[in-house]
Amino acid sequence: MEQTLTLVQEQRKVQPTEVEHVFGLEEFIVSKTNLQGHITYANEVFCRVSGFTREELIGAPHVLVRHPSMPRCVFKLLWDTIQDGREIFAYIKNMCRNGDHYWVLAHVTPTFDRAGKTVGYHSNRRSPDRQAVQFFEKMYGLLLTIEETHTDRRAGLDASYQELLHILNNEGKSYDELVFSHTRI
Repeated sequence: MEQTLTLVQEQRKVQPTEVEHVFGLEEFIVSKTNLQGHITYANEVFCRVSGFTREELIGAPHVLVRHPSMPRCVFKLLWDTIQDGREIFAYIKNMCRNGDHYWVLAHVTPTFDRAGKTVGYHSNRRSPDRQAVQFFEKMYGLLLTIEETHTDRRAGLDASYQELLHILNNEGKSYDELVFSHTRI
């Protein structure tokens, strides 16, 4: 546990680069987490693209690969959705161990036991539509700017989340519908 905490602390010190890693259209990044978001399974593609070994990923919080340019309100929406027992599709920018990044179209679902109780989460991520990345990068930049203009982190999260809801309302779409309106599969 202490080793995992140290790895997360070390990763937060890594400076992001402008280098993007792109993985194949036929490849999927797969991971599973427990209810707290700690990784319990990571496939080879996840290890290769992220630059972390399987041993480093297992037990680590998924936030380990969170890119600092991702607005927190997107993760609030993601967690609220999956903790409510529903699936979500999302464009996510992740950070590699060395500071490079990779974009994914993530499909995150709760995992249930036989009694219907949520026991963890499962994520399949594929290579994203490039035009969609441009759209979401711009939208996420706006949301991140809103978060960063507040000295109180909670107020920044609340303000950016309200802006995200405003964008969705203006589009007349749910977040998933917005994702698919910009995705060509």
